[in-house]
Amino acid sequence: MASRSGASRSDRSLAPDLARLRAKLSDGRAALEAAYRIHAHPGKYLRRHGALVDRVLREVWHVSEVPAELTLVAVGGYGRQTLFPCSDVDVLVLLPDQGVESIREAASALVSRMWDVGIELGHSVRSIEECLIEAAQDVTVQTNLIEARWVAGSKDLFRDFLRAMRVALDPQAFFEAKVLEQEQRHNRFQETAYNLEPNLKEGPGGLRDLTNILWISNASGKGSSWHALADQGIVTRSEARQIGCREKVLQDLRIRLHFQAQRREDRLLFDLQTPLARQLEYADTDARLASEQLMQRYYRTARAVTQLNEIILQNLRAAIVPVCPVEARPLNARFEIRDDLLAATDEDVFERTPQAVLEVFELMQWHPELKAIEAMTLRALWRAAKRIDQDFRSDPQNRARFLAMFRHGQGLTHALRRMNRYDVLGRYLPVFGRIVGQMQHDLFHVYTVDEHILMVVRNLRRFAVPEMAHEYPLCSRLMNEFDKPELLYLAGLFHDIAKGRGGDHSRLGRIDALAFCADHGLSTEDAELMGWLVDQHLYMSSVAQKRDLSDASVIAEFAQVVGSERRLAALYLLTVADIRGTSPKVWNAWKGKLLEDLFWSTRRFLGGDTDPSGPRLQARQKLALEKLSLYAVPEGAHEKLWRTLDTPYFLRHDAREIAWHARVLNYRVETRTPVVKARLSPVGEGLQVLIYMSDQPNVFAQICAFFERMSLSIAEAKIYTTTTGYALDTFQVLDPARTASEYRDIIAYIEHELTAQLLEAGPLPPPVRGRLSRRVRSFPMTPQVSIRPDERGHAWYLSFTAGDRPGLLSSVARVLVDYGISVRTAKINTLGERAEDSFVVTGDALREMRTVIKLESELIAQLSTD
Repeated sequence: MASRSGASRSDRSLAPDLARLRAKLSDGRAALEAAYRIHAHPGKYLRRHGALVDRVLREVWHVSEVPAELTLVAVGGYGRQTLFPCSDVDVLVLLPDQGVESIREAASALVSRMWDVGIELGHSVRSIEECLIEAAQDVTVQTNLIEARWVAGSKDLFRDFLRAMRVALDPQAFFEAKVLEQEQRHNRFQETAYNLEPNLKEGPGGLRDLTNILWISNASGKGSSWHALADQGIVTRSEARQIGCREKVLQDLRIRLHFQAQRREDRLLFDLQTPLARQLEYADTDARLASEQLMQRYYRTARAVTQLNEIILQNLRAAIVPVCPVEARPLNARFEIRDDLLAATDEDVFERTPQAVLEVFELMQWHPELKAIEAMTLRALWRAAKRIDQDFRSDPQNRARFLAMFRHGQGLTHALRRMNRYDVLGRYLPVFGRIVGQMQHDLFHVYTVDEHILMVVRNLRRFAVPEMAHEYPLCSRLMNEFDKPELLYLAGLFHDIAKGRGGDHSRLGRIDALAFCADHGLSTEDAELMGWLVDQHLYMSSVAQKRDLSDASVIAEFAQVVGSERRLAALYLLTVADIRGTSPKVWNAWKGKLLEDLFWSTRRFLGGDTDPSGPRLQARQKLALEKLSLYAVPEGAHEKLWRTLDTPYFLRHDAREIAWHARVLNYRVETRTPVVKARLSPVGEGLQVLIYMSDQPNVFAQICAFFERMSLSIAEAKIYTTTTGYALDTFQVLDPARTASEYRDIIAYIEHELTAQLLEAGPLPPPVRGRLSRRVRSFPMTPQVSIRPDERGHAWYLSFTAGDRPGLLSSVARVLVDYGISVRTAKINTLGERAEDSFVVTGDALREMRTVIKLESELIAQLSTD
């Protein structure tokens, strides 16, 4: 639709009428909102809102003395009488084909007056011929126009317009265009209705999916309502009622969303979810927030809409698009392949043979050439799913078939997604059904629990596919060496299955996993592995991202928990798949390196190599010298630096870092000015920055503040002090928004500006202040701080968890400076919008319990988002 015309009114005498109509519209909308809040009836509201706008526009038309040749036509959502509170009012000012310029000027003035009375217009001014040309070029315009409804003006011109549109409309072409448009729209939303801030209108399973069906049925003469589709046999009466109920839920949410936002907002944004939940009388419980309960209702509604959309579009295709009869290819007595679709031999197959419900998904898995399930079969399957009960779950044939799908592997992800979409997975596994549509307000998962679980299974399957071996070579190798990959897929299915119940979901999930193993006849050994993986699925990630992996005692402790190389490989594969399945933004190459380092260190330990300071340390030094020899560095140039380093340095840095440090510092070991050097990170993402200078108490805080001002996140800091009192610190910094070339462009700037800042040695700059994200602001988390001594009492472990925000790390560093605490190592772990940072620190203040308690309190105050 065109934007608002800039034409001005020529007759000032209309001002009182327009002011009156503006007040009438405003008062009418306020009355409708007040009435809706008392008794919510979406259909009535939408019709009454449209009728109110009709009356106002007709009065504008009347007082404007519009030429009789013009027609005012409602189109789009306004035309079909589903006008939401803050939606644009789409209108067409229809001109006669032989319209003169004065008529166009009158139409332009009319549009201006509509704006003046407070109507947000989406408008066009066209003749019938121009409408036909635009509709032929753009299916969106054509869609708007087929919903045309007369509002004012010439009815003869409107009837001519309707006849011309009907003649020009090709139902088959329109069907194909709208189906393609829907696919493209779904792709924009990553093909999932389970994003945590879903779009009620445009997202998969949203109102647009329902409207799309009615557009197609209306264009093909099959009716423009669910009851009409039932009369035509496209849907059953039961399906018509169900889809009407789902539509009512979505309409109610969208109406309330507009009221709450006071604007045209169709996304269920985090800051709007809680007030909407309160309006609908949801209340927080110990296990679940009110907003989580509201969103679960939405997700389940969207899933039902997606399923009904698929069934009805298949039925409409059969009614609209003629196809040549295709000979069916039998698969067995119950199913056949018909036109690349899986079809039941008759509609009662699930009544006679309930086990055929799972057989559908097994056949789809074994026959990848099948595109989808045929509409009649899908409808029968949907009805049959409601009859999955304990007898069905206890049937040995069903249990064997379900397990066989995991053992087959190929096509498993698609099979599980279909089972979830058609409500079979949650009925067969009631513990899974409880988490369907369950939100996760942990600030780093961006999918619901069920969608995340299926993402994890998908990631595990990708490790087993040879074509994907280039993505994660180690994972692919380990998966292909693993003797029973189905146990990993099942562990992925159960790892988060107990979320939302309260308590430790890992322990509760282990109980569910063991019950499943007992029911499905898995061996004791397999059940123990699967239960252990579910119970420990967070452990490897926690150790890799929070502990000092150069500390032999950390590796020994982790190896003791893991116990065997088989368990180590299984836990590593599940951990990588899990992190990658939380959000596209959480995984990065640095996290991958930490996990891989922990894997190899533990594998060596389990293989008997328990002393990292022996031959392995010498081999690392030798490799560093080999790398150093590749550069034009004088022989023996490393010796002066190495004499100032002790064993912990060589344990905490790999050969590439040791060689790099020696190359940069070989003639600067006793420098009086700071040395700052940066390079592209060897792990493949971000920058590695070396800082070498005479040690000072607030160096770490100054560096944190510098990187925060550059919008660079610190992933890890290796803080080391030489035996001669120099700080030799290595920082890994990241910015997901930057490319490799953009990182390269800032290297010189970092080296120059950070050196200058360290030379000044002045007071710490003020911390960066930035806006909290909507998610952190809407679902604030209570900060947690832990301070405990290490096993030898020489250092302390400091860790905290909090909602992330600009300036967070430098605020913490300032507090540590104030207490005279030095940072030895830092692991900065940002999971989406949740910070989980860990430090090894030293300082006399930590020896006094009273001071430690005070420090914890001050850190919590700094970490709070209030």
